[in-house]
Amino acid sequence: MSNAPSETGQTSSLKIYFRLLSYVTPYIGIFVLSIVGFVIFASTQPMLAGILKYFVDGLTNPEAVLFPHTPYLRDLQLLQAVPLLIVAIAAWQGLGSYLGNYYLAKVSLGLVHDLRVELFNKLLVLPNRYFDTHNSGHLISRITFNVTMVTGAATDAIKVVIREGLTVVFLFVYLLWMNWKLTLVMLAILPLIAVMVGSTSKKFRKQSKKIQVAMGDVTHVASETIQGYRVVRSFGGEGYEKQRFVKASQSNTDKQMHMTKTGAIYTPMLQLVIYVAMAVLMFLVLFLRGDATAGDLVAYITAAGLLPKPIRQLSEVSSTIQKGVAGAESIFEQLDVEPEVDHGTVERDTVTGHLEVRGLSFTYPGTDRLVLDDISFSAAPGQMVALVGRSGSGKSTLANLIPRFYHHEVGEILLDGVDIEDYRLLNLRRHIAQVTQNVTLFSDTVANNIAYGDLAGAPREDIEKAAADAYAKDFIDQLPKGLDTQVGENGVLLSGGQRQRLAIARALLKNAPLLILDEATSALDTESERHIQGALDHVMEGRTTLVIAHRLSTIEKADLILVMDQGRIVERGTHSQLLEKNGYYARLHSIGLEEPSSLGTA
Repeated sequence: MSNAPSETGQTSSLKIYFRLLSYVTPYIGIFVLSIVGFVIFASTQPMLAGILKYFVDGLTNPEAVLFPHTPYLRDLQLLQAVPLLIVAIAAWQGLGSYLGNYYLAKVSLGLVHDLRVELFNKLLVLPNRYFDTHNSGHLISRITFNVTMVTGAATDAIKVVIREGLTVVFLFVYLLWMNWKLTLVMLAILPLIAVMVGSTSKKFRKQSKKIQVAMGDVTHVASETIQGYRVVRSFGGEGYEKQRFVKASQSNTDKQMHMTKTGAIYTPMLQLVIYVAMAVLMFLVLFLRGDATAGDLVAYITAAGLLPKPIRQLSEVSSTIQKGVAGAESIFEQLDVEPEVDHGTVERDTVTGHLEVRGLSFTYPGTDRLVLDDISFSAAPGQMVALVGRSGSGKSTLANLIPRFYHHEVGEILLDGVDIEDYRLLNLRRHIAQVTQNVTLFSDTVANNIAYGDLAGAPREDIEKAAADAYAKDFIDQLPKGLDTQVGENGVLLSGGQRQRLAIARALLKNAPLLILDEATSALDTESERHIQGALDHVMEGRTTLVIAHRLSTIEKADLILVMDQGRIVERGTHSQLLEKNGYYARLHSIGLEEPSSLGTA
C-alpha cells in the first residue's frame, strides 16, 4: 500500500515525459540522424580499449603483423597499425560527435520554439478567470524559464541516455567477449547503483518544482515593480520592493543550493561504489587471469575503467529529467486548461445592434456573491443606455458579459434576437467595440495602436479620420513623427487623456454596431471631454451604445438610464424622469453622481 504513491508518481513522470517526447515527432528525421551519430560515437569506446591490447602486445613484439590473413594488410606491422588506427578511430568518433550534437541541438531548439509558441497561443484563448487567478510573473516564467528546463530533459537527457547508454552497452558486449565470467561478477554491483538512482531522482523532482515556483516569484516581483515604478517612487516603496525581491531571489537561491547539495553528495557516493567494484575487479583479474596475455588484461581493465564515466553520467541524467518533468508538468497544466467556451455556430457579417438582456444573474466562478441579480432591459439600434451606480454595483461586470469575457449561466443576452452564446466568439466580438477606463496601448506606433488586430492594414485616411473624430489629431500632429511616433510601453509617453483618445479612435475605426464605453471619459479633462462628447454623439448615431459613467454630462442625453445597486436595477428612466422621481438617482445626482467611497463596496 505504501508503494502506491511512488508508483503513481513514477507513472505520471513517465506519462509527462512521453508526452514531452511527442513534441520531437516533427523532427524525427534529424533526430534519427543524431542517434546514428551517437551510435558511431559509442562504438569507438571499445575500439580504443581494443587498440591498447595491440599496443601492449606490440611492446614485446613491434614487428608482429596485425592482419596476417588479410590481403594488402598482411605486411602491416603493429608499429604502423596502432598509430594509424588511433587516428582513424578519432576521426570516426569526431564524425559521430558532430552528427549527434548538431542535429540534436536542432531538435532541441525546435522543440523549445514549438512549446513557447504553443504556450503563448494558449494564453490568447484562456478564459478571463484564468488571468484573474494567476499572476503574470508566473505565466511569463513558464514561457521563459520552465521551457528551457524542459529542453534539458527532452534533448540533453536524451543525448546522455543514448550516447552514454550505448557506450555502456558496447563496452559490456566487449567485456563479455573478452572474459564473460569476470563480467558477470561485475554485473552484481548494478542493482545497488539502480537503487541509488531511483531514490535520488524523487528528491530532484520535488526540489525542481520548488525552484520553478520561486523563479516565478522572482519574475513576478520584478515585473510588478517595473510596471508600477511610478507608484513605487511616489510612495517611497524602494525599500519594501528591495526586501521583497531579495526575499524572492534568496528563496530561489536556497532551493537551487539544496538541489546542488543533493547532487554533490550523491555523485561521489555513486563514484565510490563504482570504484569499489573496480577494486574488486582488479583483484579478480589478477586472481582469474588464466592464460590471457598482458595485452588482453590491459584491454579488459581499460574497457572496465571506461565504464564509470558513462554510468555516472547516466545516473546524473535522472536529475535533468526530473527538472524537465517538473517544468513540463507546469507547462502541460496550462496547456490543458479548457479554452474560452465557444459552442457558437452563428456567424453574421453585419448586425443592427439590437441588444436585449433578460433575467440575467451572474456569480463569479468559485465565489458565492451574486454580482448581477435578475437584470432585464433592451436597447434598440441607435439608442444609448447608461448604467450608473456606486462602485461594486455590477456595472462593469454587465459590460464584460456582453462580449463573453465571462460565461453566464442564468438568463439571456440577445444580439439581434440571437443569444450571444450562439455566436462564434470571434464573430460576436467583431460586432462590439469597447473602450474601458484602463487603456491598453502596445509598444508600437500611434497608427498601429489605432489600427490594431482585425483593423491592421486599414487605409491611412481611415486611421486619420478616426483620430480626428476622437479629437486626437491635434496632439498627434505635435508628436515628432505624427502617426508614426512610438508610444512606449503601454503608451507611457502619452498623457492619460491622450491615451484615452487613442482608445476611442480605435473603437471608432472598428465601426462596430455595438459600442461599450466603460468609464471611457474618466481620464479626460473637462475641455477634452467636451470635444470627445461631440465625437461620441457623432459616433453613436445608428449604433447601440452602452455607457458606464460617473460624470453626469456623459449620461444626460441617454435614452435610458439604469440605476444599479448591489447587482440589481433599482430605477430606470430618462434623466428628467429619474430626477422627478426624487429617488436613488436624484440622490446620486445631488452629490455629483458618484457616492462617497464610504458608501461604496469597492
